[in-house]
Amino acid sequence: MNLNLIEKSGYEIARDIKDKKINPEEVYSFFKERIDKYNPRLNAFIEAYPDFSLSSSQNSSLFGLPIAIKDNICIQGKEITCASKILSSCRAVYDATVIRKLKEAGLSLIGTTNMDEFAFGSSTENSCYGPSKNPWDTDRVPGGSSGGSAAAVAARLVPFALGSDTAGSIRQPASLCGVVGFKPTYGRVSRFGLVAFGSSLDQIGPITGNIKDCASLLDIICGPDKFDSTTAQAGEQNFTEALGQDISSLKIGLPKEYFGEGLDPQIKERIEAAINFFKKEKVEFVQVSLPHTQYALPAYYVIACSEASSNLQRFDGIRYGQRAQGNKLGPVYEKSRRLGFGRETKRRILLGTYSLSSGYYDLYYTRALKVRRLIKNDFDRVFKEVDAILTPSSPTPAFKIGEKIKDPLKMYLSDVYTISSNLAGIPAASIPCGFTKDNLPVGMQLMAKDFDEEIIIKIADFFQSHTDFHQKIPQLK
Repeated sequence: MNLNLIEKSGYEIARDIKDKKINPEEVYSFFKERIDKYNPRLNAFIEAYPDFSLSSSQNSSLFGLPIAIKDNICIQGKEITCASKILSSCRAVYDATVIRKLKEAGLSLIGTTNMDEFAFGSSTENSCYGPSKNPWDTDRVPGGSSGGSAAAVAARLVPFALGSDTAGSIRQPASLCGVVGFKPTYGRVSRFGLVAFGSSLDQIGPITGNIKDCASLLDIICGPDKFDSTTAQAGEQNFTEALGQDISSLKIGLPKEYFGEGLDPQIKERIEAAINFFKKEKVEFVQVSLPHTQYALPAYYVIACSEASSNLQRFDGIRYGQRAQGNKLGPVYEKSRRLGFGRETKRRILLGTYSLSSGYYDLYYTRALKVRRLIKNDFDRVFKEVDAILTPSSPTPAFKIGEKIKDPLKMYLSDVYTISSNLAGIPAASIPCGFTKDNLPVGMQLMAKDFDEEIIIKIADFFQSHTDFHQKIPQLK
């Protein structure tokens, strides 16, 4: 067996499979052995599937490769718990659209990854399975809510994974773990089979070791879906065509609101180094302003919690998952939810229910929607001047486990740079751009206008073709 698989990208392994230097089952076994060896220390996987299987012989660009799936995406016949006790032992009865597409493309599903319960969190500490750990420093969080997926890819337990992003849940953990995390335009990827958090904000996307793997996965999972009326009829796409292109004619915006108070000096230093790299390549940078950014965090939490409180009404302990004992409906509902939901989930349900209650709907929810429109208008205006926007992905590097869990506001600020793109519905990605003095990864965020994922891929690929930050692998013991 090729012992250098961890040093190869997904597309390189796929090329070896195509050239018959190695077969898919050997690849699966290699990564399954790594999961068995290192996952007890990282807690990145909730379940690793013991048996290799392929549902298709289609020769796609990623044929034969294993992929991990966040535990809020339905895989027929497999447990789907969203890292919550209330869904313990619940099994999906159908495949999510993205899962069907992966199977048709000839990828093998290797397991489900840990997450914050119902995607409510920025550290993967809000999980009934316990926290995942950052492979660069196991005393630190991997970010969240897709922390298990990001940690698994960073540790090379799997070539790539799927996550979901409602406020940065793909990009923030990607930044903290030193991998690529991509949130496509809202409507690019079907949400059918994704357990809903905030239905107007959620988007499935890839977490990979490099942008080439990411573009290949986007080619597979994007597209309209008859089972999801919010998917866009955006026409044919081939994201890998954006690879290897020149970027010297581009103009990139630097929003002043993303470089002020609260940004860790070491993060700022690495972002400025990336900017200087692009300047040497004749990329033009201009200062821009997104003035309503300061309202993004409160607007997001009103909208997201309101939608979450509505979506989570379906989890009552009656039809599936954990059910409390009793013979009266009201007390069974109450006890099932009290025992089944974690603290952060209860907090967000209560916040959302209050925002939607009679007398407060217009004061909170309607007003938050108006702010969302202003934030979208800011981006629309700026994208008339620039091709893309560059910012930090996270205000800080990975923080210690337990450091912020008792201070919700401090935890919520972890997503301060990623929330706006979800409110605006635009594509955004986190790309590794260096390390702190403590050898913790730093990510830069690239954002573009609606349905212009190609410009992000073009910029990221050029950067990665001239740097090796994405090739660094944490030393696991």
